[in-house]
Amino acid sequence: MSHSIHNLRRMRLQRSTLAVPGSNPTMIEKAADSAADCIFLDIEDAVAPDDKERARRNIIEALNDIDWKAKNKTISVRINGLDTHYMYRDVVDVMEQAGAKLDMVMIPKVGVPADVYMVEALLNQIEMAKGYENKVGIEALIETPLGMANVEAIAAAPSRLEALHFGVADYAAFNKARTVNIGGLHPDYPGDQWHFALSRMTVACRAYGLRPVDGPFGDFSDPDGYRAAAKRGAALGIEGKWAIHPSQIALANDEFSPLGGEVDRARRILAALKEAAAAGKGAASLDGKMIDAASERMAMNVIAVDDAIRASAK
Repeated sequence: MSHSIHNLRRMRLQRSTLAVPGSNPTMIEKAADSAADCIFLDIEDAVAPDDKERARRNIIEALNDIDWKAKNKTISVRINGLDTHYMYRDVVDVMEQAGAKLDMVMIPKVGVPADVYMVEALLNQIEMAKGYENKVGIEALIETPLGMANVEAIAAAPSRLEALHFGVADYAAFNKARTVNIGGLHPDYPGDQWHFALSRMTVACRAYGLRPVDGPFGDFSDPDGYRAAAKRGAALGIEGKWAIHPSQIALANDEFSPLGGEVDRARRILAALKEAAAAGKGAASLDGKMIDAASERMAMNVIAVDDAIRASAK
């Protein structure tokens, strides 16, 4: 193990991240009572230019009026991009009027570490000015070629960044990729054309203590396709996936939760290794398979997720 170790910056249960347009108060109210682990209220792509200010006001009202903590929800706001004239007002208005109720700010189309720095500087100043006790975290969307080219640098830079999300729709558009639907697979590609991007982002997250989250799957009439995408992401180490429709929440929660058999085996691995250590052995055998220190780390990952799910249920 290298002497340079970056522990997880912030543990949050984020199997499902429900995207909700800030321009629709009814959807915001329904989202609060959903089974989603995390909700982001959107002022960016899901909101038309003429509705930006109204969406911002709706979000501020919802943050203040709904008891998100009592509903066991992690709440985030996706601001507009740094290349727009909406962004600074998104941060200033939301933070000054409702920052004490907010868990995270999501930055779209992050391309370089300085993008995160700019938003963090605003958060720092507003929190100091308002005397907030909570420190709002940052999520970054990796959805451009520039962002993916710099993903390691973005993840490595010291900041209050907690998670990286893969924005497959804009990523496909900026790369001029041929695609059947948002997050779907192209029949002419021999496998999953998003595999490299997801894997690279996940490695960057795990190297520097961030949570990797997969983005949207556009065809909400295709639950099997959504499940397949979630399974592929989970196999890489992704922690959760967006839900752009309420029907996708249960699918994400299911696919990113360890199965009962997985949890049981993980606990048996720890018990077997403890017994082996007592006998002076560094490895052991369980169900006809060798287990060692790496097995212990994998088992502890499974148990940590299970513990978080149980804590959330309480």
